[in-house]
Amino acid sequence: MTHAPDPHQRAPHRAPELTGRRLMLLADFVHPFVYREGFPQGVEGVDLVLAAGDLPGYYLEFLATKMTVPVVYVHGNHENEFVTEGDRRVLPRGVIAAHGRVVEEAGLRIAGWGGAPRYRDKGHGQYTDTQGRFGLARLAWQARRGVDVLLTHAPPTGPHAGTDYAHRGCESITRFMNRCHPRLVVHGHIHEYEGRKEEYRDPVSGARVVNAYGYRLLDL
Repeated sequence: MTHAPDPHQRAPHRAPELTGRRLMLLADFVHPFVYREGFPQGVEGVDLVLAAGDLPGYYLEFLATKMTVPVVYVHGNHENEFVTEGDRRVLPRGVIAAHGRVVEEAGLRIAGWGGAPRYRDKGHGQYTDTQGRFGLARLAWQARRGVDVLLTHAPPTGPHAGTDYAHRGCESITRFMNRCHPRLVVHGHIHEYEGRKEEYRDPVSGARVVNAYGYRLLDL
């Protein structure tokens, strides 16, 4: 016996294909090619900007004024995304903060998780193992209808994890990947002194994992 589909039940989201899109990825470094008067001259066809943390607020606002597409960001472990106005520090304007939530831009569902696993006593851009485990579990619940992109600052465990304790991979990010199967994972935090390991394919989740350090364009 067959049953008619429930009209109130929403099907899991999935972009038809992650093709025909161009993403601008940035993290950790104010790139001189981007931060210039003539920008975005020489950059065509970008559909979405993803900023993976440790970018100053003035740089994010610059991107928002120069680009005509959404700029989605998460904070880094240094939390320098604020803009100083007099004696106040305010969040950058014109950009979309994705930490701890799922946003939909350019036809893609993007889950965001900023900061890095705690490696010293002080620092608001860090989280304990417990905070990471519960925070990313909540994010996975929000992403239960499907997610296309996971935008983080710290890398998952695996080939992009740093060799020192401060840049180690985050196990909770890896668990999110295995649970939600994003097609693309974009992170920062791993600088050039670790070697420019740009991307790899995660064998368990199937995600394409990309290091966004500096600036790059990603054609899907």
